[in-house]
Amino acid sequence: MDFNSYQKEALRTDRVPDEDDAASLIVPMLGLAGETGQLLSEYKKHLRDGEAHRLFKERVSEELGDLLWYIANVASKFDLSLSEIADANLIKVRDRWASECAEPLVFDAELPEGERLPRRFEVELFDVEEKEGKSQHVQILIDGQPFGAQLTDNAYDPDGYRFHDVFHFAYAAVLGWSPITRGLLRRKRKSQPLVDEVEDGGRAAVIEEGVVALAFDYARRHRFLDGVTALDFQLLRTIKDMTSHLEVRQCTTGEWEQAILQGFKVWRAVLDARGGRIDVHLDMRQIAFLGPPADHESPC
Repeated sequence: MDFNSYQKEALRTDRVPDEDDAASLIVPMLGLAGETGQLLSEYKKHLRDGEAHRLFKERVSEELGDLLWYIANVASKFDLSLSEIADANLIKVRDRWASECAEPLVFDAELPEGERLPRRFEVELFDVEEKEGKSQHVQILIDGQPFGAQLTDNAYDPDGYRFHDVFHFAYAAVLGWSPITRGLLRRKRKSQPLVDEVEDGGRAAVIEEGVVALAFDYARRHRFLDGVTALDFQLLRTIKDMTSHLEVRQCTTGEWEQAILQGFKVWRAVLDARGGRIDVHLDMRQIAFLGPPADHESPC
């Protein structure tokens, strides 16, 4: 039986009249809660009694059937299709978990070499020696050449945010997207003025910085993701919403998760070493810590 047929047949046995709108909605919702409790109760008995609970599978099947009936009823009351709900859920789950083997997206494949992100490059970040009364600040070298302005933590209490460019490089590696990295490498797509304006311009860069700040705040409340292997789906959904009008919308929540987790793994290593050399590999969709920074003389 398909979902739509089941939903129609289930509605025939609905005993709460539609005329009473409040009851017609609250009864099946309470039913979902009650049947979930019954399912947990059966599992409790299974844990307690083991093989002595001979009807365990039959009871689980029965409780799941009751849950399905209430789900179908709630869907009907909200004029939703159970089949469409199931399809949308599979898309969501695939987007979240089935992206590890996906081919890397290349948003600039047809453009001149000078407008394409390099498929692999090395970045070095290091703390510039502090001067009296001044905050720690970071210099970036890309393939040995200085890029960008020197950054500080911009915080009352030092928290390592000065190394946050690591996250931009992680987005470039895993997602193939980072307006900030394009700007640093001077690889903006100027031969396509509209793309340059929308995808590589100031608004996109501000959005990327917003994503970094949002993820950093989340990570701060979770030990900077040390030992964390999965992110809160609401965080990933918010990031997807923030970037929904940009080319990176093609990337899944699972890919965003990998970009953030890889970025923080390298960031933690860089912070511990007060700098570091990192390998940014777009074809492998990886960013890796190579070791501490070389010795550098402070600029005059």
